[in-house]
Amino acid sequence: MRSLICLAAVAGPAAALAQPAPAPGDAKPPSAQLGEVVVTGRAAEMQTSIDRRSYSLANDLQAQSGSVADALRNLPSVQVDMAGNVSLRGDPNVTILVDGKPSSQFEGDGKGQALQALSASQIERVEVITNPSAEFRADGSGGVINLISRKARGVGPTASARLTLANHGRAFASATFGYNGPALSVTSDLNVRHDNLAFLNRDDRQRFDAAGADLGSLVQSQDLHSTLDMDTVRLAADYALDGRTKLGGEIRAYYYDFTIGGPGLYVTTAPGGVASSTFRRDLDLHQIRDSGAIEAHLTHSFARPGREFSLNVSYEATEDDRNRDGRTVGLTPAAPDAYDRQELRYDYRRTEAKGDYVDPGVAGGTLKAGFDIQADDNSYRNAGFRGAARGALIPDTTLSNVFLFEQSLVQGYVSYERAFRDLSIQGGLRVERVRIDLDQLTEGRRDDNDYEGVYPSLHLAWGFDEGRKLTASYAERVQRPNPLQFNSFPLLLDPVNLRAGNPALKPQETRSFEVGYEDRTMPATLLATLYYRQTRNEASDVVRDLGNGLFLTAPQNVAESRAAGLELVLSGRLTKTLTYNASGGVGWSEVGPQPLGVPRTRSQTAVSGRANLSWQITPDDLLQVNAVLNGRRLTPQGHIQPTAGLNLGYRRKISDRLALVVTVRDVLQSFNVRQVLDTPTLRGRIRSDADTRQVQVGLTWTFGGGGRAREPGFDFGSAPAGPPT
Repeated sequence: MRSLICLAAVAGPAAALAQPAPAPGDAKPPSAQLGEVVVTGRAAEMQTSIDRRSYSLANDLQAQSGSVADALRNLPSVQVDMAGNVSLRGDPNVTILVDGKPSSQFEGDGKGQALQALSASQIERVEVITNPSAEFRADGSGGVINLISRKARGVGPTASARLTLANHGRAFASATFGYNGPALSVTSDLNVRHDNLAFLNRDDRQRFDAAGADLGSLVQSQDLHSTLDMDTVRLAADYALDGRTKLGGEIRAYYYDFTIGGPGLYVTTAPGGVASSTFRRDLDLHQIRDSGAIEAHLTHSFARPGREFSLNVSYEATEDDRNRDGRTVGLTPAAPDAYDRQELRYDYRRTEAKGDYVDPGVAGGTLKAGFDIQADDNSYRNAGFRGAARGALIPDTTLSNVFLFEQSLVQGYVSYERAFRDLSIQGGLRVERVRIDLDQLTEGRRDDNDYEGVYPSLHLAWGFDEGRKLTASYAERVQRPNPLQFNSFPLLLDPVNLRAGNPALKPQETRSFEVGYEDRTMPATLLATLYYRQTRNEASDVVRDLGNGLFLTAPQNVAESRAAGLELVLSGRLTKTLTYNASGGVGWSEVGPQPLGVPRTRSQTAVSGRANLSWQITPDDLLQVNAVLNGRRLTPQGHIQPTAGLNLGYRRKISDRLALVVTVRDVLQSFNVRQVLDTPTLRGRIRSDADTRQVQVGLTWTFGGGGRAREPGFDFGSAPAGPPT
């Protein structure tokens, strides 16, 4: 079935920056006393408030033709690797929200794929929140990225369509429709995506005993090819019952068909480098993920201006079916072919109710309070088979298991914000109670993993001069394990690698401090931020040598970590037609000590950055160059090497309603993964190379609404952006 997805489609009119950033799940602005500032640059227009930064993607050509992962890669503070995994200032524990609400699509082992599959043409803007206030759920020790859904603008019907073709048979298409009437507003969109990608992976591991003696090595090499087909659809409507009460609803559907496979070669050597065994492993994985969500919301405004209550109720269901087929061919010594098959049936159900109350007339400030209740009911049913031939497989109990996961979260928050002349203060507190029931039926094991949490936050902003502002903030956050990280039953990845969960895994807790400076008095706009994070119970994947050439990867609460750094954002105009937006920083991080055979504390200093240059060659022609550098990142057992990429984009306005967009992504084919394992008993080098260079040619057509599509928004008859300042 093709049911409905809890993905909000989101896209990028530049007019969004003329509006304040909404509170989570709302379209309403935060209190004006917090001193919002709009920074306009052709590559990434930005709006700041006391607790977040909001970026419009209307002028980012990579975002217009690429995925959400491509769009995020071009934003300050954000790093995205080749697999679509997101980090904020080097911390991979990031919560992805859609209109202030969580979605299971962006959780677990498939969130990177989801970000790479979802079209960025749906994004109106992105909120990057490195130190979230109590209004946001405490999930995500690294921070929050909030994707804001596209809304219909203008009066009457408006619509647009996009078609993009790329090398290697890639194709992307989307269509949007909006309507705004006196009482009724409707927004809908449809997206279709077909993508291909090839990988070359190599994993070299060297084993040692406690005394440092060589125990042999393993070399794995894989040649993989993947294909992705994805369809998404969304329909949202709001109806004003009267001048104060509005009812609305939304239906979202998501269908995801993914295949990956290819041959692999595994060579095991004995001490001294003599090959002891060699085998070939052919793998084919086919995944179909069918997801959907339905929600209803009510908003009521009271007589006092700004006083409002909103209620949102939603239900989300996902069916995730995966078939893993493997064939192992023994080469040295020769051995008969062996076949295995794993049928993984994952079923997710989520129900949520969320309420928020805002009153801007409490003792001269704004009071916000709310609740969030969430219930998850998931099942994971794995059936495994082995045999000497593909058509003669028999059930294998060592590959089969049933795991049930139930979780309930009850949360409440209160925040208060007030201005004292030039000083604005926002303080908040979020409390929660979490109940988790784990049932590993195959092992006959039941576990409870319950806890309570109290998470304070404090944000300060001092406008000490016209155009200059100092900010400071403190927040406590939590990173919850995803459900599969609790399943203790090992999953066979290949004949030498297993993956298992840990039912005793505890949430990771982080304390975060930030101090910022904002200056808009210069020809350029400058934002500078100093930050410090301290994390305990850090949960990370740990690779263990089980002997006999077998390795187990499982998550553990392994260590404490610390991170600090300086981040700079600079935007402005070089000439009348040349604008820029650049960000970069120097970060320090420390991990350990930890019980992983790495008793020492390790630290490093790394540099990250990105730069965008836009040249308005003529009123109808725009050229962009974008460069990204993700710095070196520590892991519990080693580190991940820096990655860099270069992108080009060109847009030609053919008419008031039609535009041509051409982009070249990863021009130098350099955005690849290099990871190092370095412990006394296990050393390794992992590399993954993909054909990430993409040449895309797309057309955008805007119609309806009785008006012309203007640069740069195109969609929904949005107004053009103002000139950069």
